[in-house]
Amino acid sequence: MKKLSSLLIITVFTLSNCTPNKIKSNHTSNSPKWVKTEKPNQNQNKNIANAATILARKQVPVLCYHQIRNWTANDSKSAKDYITPVETFKQHIKMLADSGYHSIQPNQLYNYLAYGNALPAKPVMITFDDTDLDQYTIGAATLKQYGYKGVYFVMTVSIGKRGRFKYMDKAQIKELSDLGNTIGSHTYDHQNVKKYQAEDWVKQIEKPTKTLETITGKKINHFAYPFGLWNPQAIPELKKRGFKDAYILSTKRDPVDPLFTIRRIIASGYWSAKTLHSSMINSFD
Repeated sequence: MKKLSSLLIITVFTLSNCTPNKIKSNHTSNSPKWVKTEKPNQNQNKNIANAATILARKQVPVLCYHQIRNWTANDSKSAKDYITPVETFKQHIKMLADSGYHSIQPNQLYNYLAYGNALPAKPVMITFDDTDLDQYTIGAATLKQYGYKGVYFVMTVSIGKRGRFKYMDKAQIKELSDLGNTIGSHTYDHQNVKKYQAEDWVKQIEKPTKTLETITGKKINHFAYPFGLWNPQAIPELKKRGFKDAYILSTKRDPVDPLFTIRRIIASGYWSAKTLHSSMINSFD
């Protein structure tokens, strides 16, 4: 949700082949256990709570990561907010596990907000934007060590690209989905939703979402706004296209449709595990 302007996309997609590795894990001890498992269709006869009720529910921490790699001399000061060094990321996830947090998926958060369903103790959602390959090779592999699942908001223009920047391919996205992670939509090429007109909704939302549904074999109904930017006009457009909810960043939620303005925070590359924990408590209290 930040770094890829159209010009950058054109520049970085000088392709070279790369053989992916399967997600591996050699650590299974101390994996968090679910407090409650939801039953299919348990909410089918319930009414969705009104906006005031949803807004009154305690917010769940939702973390947003982008690149997971060590900083280089070419990385600007501002870019480092979105680039989490490998060891820093591993310490973040270890802190969550050691602190007793349980990872949840968007359907669980939706059912909690919309219907009041129970969540595991100390829930947290761990999300990734923009399809970077390191989210698969490092991010997913690290989560798996602790029994965690992630949420991957995919920008479809980048799928399979291997140049200066490397991105997940279709097989890796499907594998993540098959392993119980959630794949969400993050537009075609990361254009600002506030500027969409007419056919932009087809190019940026409808076609990319169908692409992801073809890859995963599952309905895609969770969306993350590029840059976290949204406007009220976007919400009915997303609803018409079958989305249940949408994610912003640390701005104010919509008082009419809070399910389409669920808050996340950027897990800054500058943050230690202790700072991340403090930010979670302060941001979602």
